Amino acid sequence: MLTEPLAPTAAAQFPSSPHGARLARRFAVRCLEGWGHPPASDVSCTIALVVGELASNAVRHGRVPGRDFGVRLMLDRTAGLIRAEVADAAADKRPPLATPVTPPDGESGRGLLLVDVLAERWGWEPREPVGKTVWAECALEGTACP
Repeated sequence: MLTEPLAPTAAAQFPSSPHGARLARRFAVRCLEGWGHPPASDVSCTIALVVGELASNAVRHGRVPGRDFGVRLMLDRTAGLIRAEVADAAADKRPPLATPVTPPDGESGRGLLLVDVLAERWGWEPREPVGKTVWAECALEGTACP
C-alpha cells in the first residue's frame, strides 16, 4: 500500500477503444520518464506492460458505450512502489478473485497472469458511483523487461 503522503500522481481519461489502450500505455511511459525512469528502464517497461494489459481488459471486458476509462499512476519512493490503476464503468464485469489459469494454446486470457507475475500485488475495488478500479503495485527495483 502506498505510504508517501505527497507522492507524484498522474491521471488521464482515454476512449474505450484499442487506440485508447495504446494511448494509456504511452501515457504511462511518459509519466515514468518524467519521474526519472527512462522508457528503456526496467520499471518503465514493467509499468507499460501492466498498464497496457489493464487498459486492454478495460476496453475488452469493461467497456460501456459512451464512457471512457481512466488511468492513474502514483509513485511512492518511500515504499519503492508504483501503483497503476485503471478504472472502467462496468461494475458487473469483475476480474477473477484468483489469477486465472490459461491453457497454453488459448488465444486470450494471459493478461492478468502477466500482471500477477510483474506486480508485487494486484486487485480490484468497486468505484463510486459506478464501475470498478483494477490496480497493480509494482516495485521500483527488481523488475525487468521481458
